[in-house]
Amino acid sequence: MNNEYSPATPPWLQTQLPETPNGSSTEAENTQAIREPQQRPEQQRPEQQRPEQRRPEQQPNPWSMNGQAPATPQGYQQAPNQHYQPPSRPPQAPANGAPPLANHPPTVDPQHLPREKSEIGTDGTVRRVPFQEDRVAQMYQAPPDLPSSGPVYTWAPPPAQQQVQNQWQQAPPAQVAQPVQSVNDLSLLRRAKRAPRSGWRLAVHKASGGSINPGESNADVAHRELADRVNKPVRGDYRIAILSLKGGVGKTTTTIGLGSTFSSLRGDRVIAIDANPDLGTLGHRVPKQTRSTVRDLLDDPSIHRYSDVRAHTSQAPSRLEVLASEQDPAVSEAFSEADYRSAIEILQAYYNIILTDCGTGLMHSAMTGVLDMASSLVLVTSPAIDGARSASATLDWLEHHGYGKLVERTVVVVNASRKGASSIDIDQLRKLFLDRTRAVQVVPYDDHLAEGAEIDLELVSKPTRRAFLELAAIVADEFGP
Repeated sequence: MNNEYSPATPPWLQTQLPETPNGSSTEAENTQAIREPQQRPEQQRPEQQRPEQRRPEQQPNPWSMNGQAPATPQGYQQAPNQHYQPPSRPPQAPANGAPPLANHPPTVDPQHLPREKSEIGTDGTVRRVPFQEDRVAQMYQAPPDLPSSGPVYTWAPPPAQQQVQNQWQQAPPAQVAQPVQSVNDLSLLRRAKRAPRSGWRLAVHKASGGSINPGESNADVAHRELADRVNKPVRGDYRIAILSLKGGVGKTTTTIGLGSTFSSLRGDRVIAIDANPDLGTLGHRVPKQTRSTVRDLLDDPSIHRYSDVRAHTSQAPSRLEVLASEQDPAVSEAFSEADYRSAIEILQAYYNIILTDCGTGLMHSAMTGVLDMASSLVLVTSPAIDGARSASATLDWLEHHGYGKLVERTVVVVNASRKGASSIDIDQLRKLFLDRTRAVQVVPYDDHLAEGAEIDLELVSKPTRRAFLELAAIVADEFGP
């Protein structure tokens, strides 16, 4: 049998031992054939070599046509020369005398890598597809001082369909610096819900012994927000003058209600002083704890601390302190501007909020001192035509006597001192005063306030207490450092 290579001869028949001319082989001949090495593919003629043994330049290029240079097949693209193609033999020293290159990765000739591989398609047929050389050659990347050996063809969709770049072509994403959290930035405390203050929520909370807490209602949240406004800090002392030209409109009750709201919600000291030169009634609206008056305070030479002042005042259940006016009709000396200024100089050292219950006249001596030292005004009127006219005349008088800035900080209180609905349009009355003052607050009628006796804020109706709370919040908005 002829042992020469024939492309039609199967590989397993090409390794048989040579036969004798008569068709049989002797033992010596077989031994000699085994001992003699088979001729290497490099020593054979190209036509005697198998296709996979031929060098790339000896293999017929299926893509070449008419001897022309092969073009890039359709569906392939030429990848950039990014991989090192090591030579098939150790590198030689350069001709210019430079030292040979060393410490390079193992040399592998990419030309000897298989160009095709078998692959089973989805229809069950076996076909030959190009082998992706970059998967093997990428392990041998060329150093920057060595040139590449040629183009590398990789399977990839056309450029119009290529959406994702290669991994080595993508720049690393920019690292976003994460802010360093401190202990103050972390919510380390799980706060419990506030207990309800009213309604069915309060009933459920009490019935369950506090184990069920439905939380605050919208009304409770609004009440808490008003209380926060009332508790606005005061730097130094803040003086509020409550006045009215017409008697019987609820000026004294407004002073007690506003002062009691401040003192019950705030932790600082609040006092109300009676500056009515004509026997004011402010001292009768709180429990009487002392017989001292503002005159006794002025005549006391040993005022050095808060307890010395507290000996001349009476305190309501709401912690509001009241300094009464002189009640003895035998005293012929009226309460003057100098007396008022001296009393304020003593009180402002120990109290943060000072309310002044003024008289019904604007021309007496004490009123000049009240207006000069007041931080803001509360003008009380009734929901009636005569009360509205008196309040409007008071604002006109203040503007004509140089108290225009005080008018801008004035809060008008429409106090319903009589029971029953009024025929006056409250909305129109509100608009009338809002054009000239800062705010208007309506206080509804209350039986406890109409008694004319001692006032306890806990006995006042809920709508009236809410009105006083809103009034206190409006006044407190002017508190500043």
